[in-house]
Amino acid sequence: MTSLSNNDDPRYPTGTFTFDPDITGEKRRRWIDAIRQTPAKLRAAAEALTPAQLDTPYRDEGWTARQVIHHVPESHMNAFVRFKLALTEDNPTVKPYKEDAWVKLADVPRVPIATSLTLLDALHERWVALLEVMAPEDFTRPLLHPEQGPVTLDRFLQIYAWHGPHHTAHLGLVKRRT
Repeated sequence: MTSLSNNDDPRYPTGTFTFDPDITGEKRRRWIDAIRQTPAKLRAAAEALTPAQLDTPYRDEGWTARQVIHHVPESHMNAFVRFKLALTEDNPTVKPYKEDAWVKLADVPRVPIATSLTLLDALHERWVALLEVMAPEDFTRPLLHPEQGPVTLDRFLQIYAWHGPHHTAHLGLVKRRT
């Protein structure tokens, strides 16, 4: 699922995302488990940071730890909605969003990180409950992403199994940087 060739690049501390086309039930269970573990792992990494570290970027010109923490539930809310749309509509078109603009909105520095961590806990409880009852054919359901083209839920499952650890590793970079 990831390529470790770039792991010295702070943008991709766990490697870049690569799609695994050899999908099995066991791999799906592992990807779902990675999504299940994201809230606890992100919380542990976030709570290890000092107030000053929360406002430290993980790399030059990168997001601050605070922005990363607020970004994860925002991104995963979009993913959860995309799963629901693909499961209830035929090939829906999903709306992209400008994540870099979202993390710069005025609520990000004002809202405690605990709020986003709690949101992530609740969101993942619902999302994992959905993922665990999906039939294998449900994961093949398509949706249309205007920037990425046709995408299946299998691809989104893999992306978000990668996404949580990817950003959790960014918080580790902040810890090492300061």
